[in-house]
Amino acid sequence: MTQDELKQLVGQAAADYVRANVPEGAVIGVGTGSTANCFIDALAAHKTRYRGAVSSSVATTARLKSHGITVFDLNDIASLPVYVDGADEIDASGAMIKGGGGALTREKIVASVADVFVCIADASKCVATLGKFPLPLEVVSMARAAIARRIHALGGEPALRRRKEDGSVYLTDNGNEILDVQGLHITDPRALETTLNAWPGIVTAGLFAERGADLCLLGTDAGVRVVRYR
Repeated sequence: MTQDELKQLVGQAAADYVRANVPEGAVIGVGTGSTANCFIDALAAHKTRYRGAVSSSVATTARLKSHGITVFDLNDIASLPVYVDGADEIDASGAMIKGGGGALTREKIVASVADVFVCIADASKCVATLGKFPLPLEVVSMARAAIARRIHALGGEPALRRRKEDGSVYLTDNGNEILDVQGLHITDPRALETTLNAWPGIVTAGLFAERGADLCLLGTDAGVRVVRYR
């Protein structure tokens, strides 16, 4: 299967999981990115079963609304039974690197509220040790250089994210910048996440270890494999 076919496969599997495990009338948490888009497209077939969704980005909100799915502000929702999102990398504990699409802060907020975090990914995203994919850090602009120096001290190589179209500085939906950090060999994701969370100027680190995935619907050439972490 191509990677696009695997994304469609796990997107449909996630829609089936939600239909089987989430009560009618619930609000669904939805992530950001191409794999999450496949989930949205599959979810739309049964959209009347759900009250609506909480979105993790402006782009996801637009796609949900294009299918006629009501989008709620998280502040107006008391509970969220499930959050479905992709990952840039995921290890054997369910810890992930996320944020390649730039929505890491809102993704982490929505994930923190959900009862169950369902990761949808193809098998290429499974790694023994996180860090080959650059770790995104959403940072306040004035702290960028200070954060970069501290990252260098840890052995990482930070690069300011820029838009491919015109080379301009990439800004998140929250108006912040992103440093993409290469060269980290993340053997203890929880410890590193705790360290980064304490640095003034970091809004969100793209490490999802403290709130990792509860299960992963993993797309393989043999079909979808369910991996449970907790």
